[in-house]
Amino acid sequence: MKIIAIALMAFVEAVRDRVLYSLLVFALGMIGSSTILVRLSVGGEGKIVKDLGLGAISLVGVLIAVFIGVGLVSREIDRRTIYTVMARPIRRSEFILGKFLGLALTLFVNVAIMALGLLCLARLLEGRWSLELFPAILLALVELLILTAAAIMFSSFTTPTLSAIFTLSLFVIGRLTGDLRAFAAQFGGAGLRAVATLLSYLLPNLSRFNIVDASVHGLPLGADYVPLALLYGASYLILFLSAAMAIFARRDLK
Repeated sequence: MKIIAIALMAFVEAVRDRVLYSLLVFALGMIGSSTILVRLSVGGEGKIVKDLGLGAISLVGVLIAVFIGVGLVSREIDRRTIYTVMARPIRRSEFILGKFLGLALTLFVNVAIMALGLLCLARLLEGRWSLELFPAILLALVELLILTAAAIMFSSFTTPTLSAIFTLSLFVIGRLTGDLRAFAAQFGGAGLRAVATLLSYLLPNLSRFNIVDASVHGLPLGADYVPLALLYGASYLILFLSAAMAIFARRDLK
């Protein structure tokens, strides 16, 4: 119950944030403006809208996860409301988990709204519901939850600015892990190959969650691809949350 209460407070706080509405309007505007490109193209109009729509959902979701996630813990400390919360019989691990669940609920609601807008627009163009987009939306949400957990982990021991930089760097490196390894193998020396290999094993390979091309263009995926990607994402999610709890438990709040 205590975790749920913290999660609901975090959700309400995030909903009140004007930045959230700005990003949501921006995403819906991007999805809607894709119809302009449709008029300039010949054939494949639905695919263009779905491609740009999924990209907008991912981009805005990352911004929400980063710029709201990094402030969940630091804002409580700066306002000194953390002392009021910690004065109650609440463990620090429960506080971190509650904050994460609150932002996870915020992401789920926003992704659902953006996905609904995309599906409705695609239906207007193709005359059917594009159910094949659901795996891509689901894995995009998992990727955002991983970034949220990472943002909370970074914010548990450093400033919001550095937390945002670290989280965005994690996103960029995670999306380019395969490319970095291929580049290092072809053009780099032994040292660069070793660094690229180390990063590929330590950091999450976020490109696994990007199946936009497969969903939009009907490219085949293995029957076990989505379940394995969910399991892979859950492992990093647990890792980042556990690290955040362990770090915050030892942080001096004075």
